[in-house]
Amino acid sequence: MEEEKSTVSRRQFLTYTLMGVGGFMAAGVTTPMIRAALDPLLKSKQNGGMVAVVQAKEITTEPQKKDFKIKQVDGWYESEATQSAWIYQDENDEYVALSPICKHLGCTVNWNGDSQNPNKFYCPCHGGMYTKDGINVKGTPPLAPLDQYELEVKDGTIYLGAAKARGGA
Repeated sequence: MEEEKSTVSRRQFLTYTLMGVGGFMAAGVTTPMIRAALDPLLKSKQNGGMVAVVQAKEITTEPQKKDFKIKQVDGWYESEATQSAWIYQDENDEYVALSPICKHLGCTVNWNGDSQNPNKFYCPCHGGMYTKDGINVKGTPPLAPLDQYELEVKDGTIYLGAAKARGGA
């Protein structure tokens, strides 16, 4: 019986070698691209949490516009954004924080912004109006109430969280 020797020709050796080197180089090039594409998914999610906005003693029954900064993450880009809230104390001594963004087309509402309609939030873009508690006035363009911020009072400071949509029409 003859033993068969397994031999690799020069052509097969070069083919296998080039394929191995080419595969190694392709992996070296594509791995960082795949990592960069998946990076936002691999990062741990950070809860925006509550942000200190104002001392509770400064708030009255008249809505006051307060600006505050939040950290936001947009894919790979992290930044600090300025947001606003209309904050006041209601008749039950509860603090209320409303978003200033009109639910019609996203303009900014103002408290007592229209002299003909006192004690209302007014959107100057299309004449939208909201009552003091943020409920949209029927017959005006907005179809929903102003969003309301999550609110917490701790050690005399008002903290705001995310703005939540409220039901209604």
